[in-house]
Amino acid sequence: MIVHEAALSGGFGAEIAAILAEHCLFGLLAPVRRVAGYDTVMPLAQLERHYMPSRERILEAAREVLRYT
Repeated sequence: MIVHEAALSGGFGAEIAAILAEHCLFGLLAPVRRVAGYDTVMPLAQLERHYMPSRERILEAAREVLRYT
């Protein structure tokens, strides 16, 4: 699972996921799951809380990955 604050597509986490898929695909026990900001322009400061990965989104992604084990 990769968590980062940038947009989901084209961000640092997307690059890490691509490297994992390229080099470790057959060794992974579960698919790579990314939790990131949305693919949109970074909002104003008062809306930043809704853009950033929340605790709930991170926990849901962790549960999803753990279902594979």
